Amino acid sequence: MNMSASPFVSVIIPVFNDSARLFQCLKALENQTYSQELHEIIVVDNGSDEDIKELSKVFSHVTFTDEARTGSYAARNRGISLAKGDVIAFTDADCIPDSSWIEKGVQALNHASNCGMVAGKINLFFKNPDHPTLVEMYDSVMAFHQKKFISKLRYGATANVFTFKSVIQEVGTFNEALKSNGDREWGQRVYRAGYEQVYGEDACVAHPARRTFSELYKRTIRITGGHYDYKKRRGYSWKEFIRDWAMDVFPSWQEYQRIWAHSALDWFQRFQLTLVMIVVKHLSARERLRLQFGGTSTRG
Repeated sequence: MNMSASPFVSVIIPVFNDSARLFQCLKALENQTYSQELHEIIVVDNGSDEDIKELSKVFSHVTFTDEARTGSYAARNRGISLAKGDVIAFTDADCIPDSSWIEKGVQALNHASNCGMVAGKINLFFKNPDHPTLVEMYDSVMAFHQKKFISKLRYGATANVFTFKSVIQEVGTFNEALKSNGDREWGQRVYRAGYEQVYGEDACVAHPARRTFSELYKRTIRITGGHYDYKKRRGYSWKEFIRDWAMDVFPSWQEYQRIWAHSALDWFQRFQLTLVMIVVKHLSARERLRLQFGGTSTRG
């Protein structure tokens, strides 16, 4: 699949009401080690109330466009339709890519034979590193395990993914009907098509940990809804639903272990994060039950 040691890269960033953090993302992308002549940046506004295009006065080299259909996957597909690159890179408006992000992502794509996608590393950071909130600590332990995603579940979170345009042309674009889990559904299509999938340890972006229970609640509802929609489209039997609901109500020992084996936490922090996990899992169980009895998933 190696097309060139230095292919043209299209970076696609969906955004919804997040201009302040998008500014920081675009500032980081100004300082890439990868040649400016060999990459473009496409920002897709997904119905923001904020004036996202106001940033075009600051970042004149960035392409700003709109996607009226709700959902980040529709926005990413809009970006794909405009992309000129042989390589497509995805990140999010709230991410801060390392200066070598594009360079390392392309290297990982080219290093593996028949590579279909690279899932890069996502480092979570706290607003105040000396005094993280309980939710920030929980998010740092439980979220964005890209290495596990790619090796066990065959996908990467689109906060940090590289692929070839030819792969997208073969397996198709993202499923726009999904509010969440679209990255998982797409990644598994890539895997079923026979492509190799790689974890890009050196292709890093920084992502803010969710800081408040409100943010954590919205994420939980969105992810549960996306997972439910994904299963429903594949044929969600009552047996499978009950199994998933039970896994929400009764977390696995691996989930407890992830917290209690974390060496940077003291016993009281582990106890607190365990309580947070139980609350999150029960919120997920309640949302799954609501959807099963006729509710509709939301953007979160």
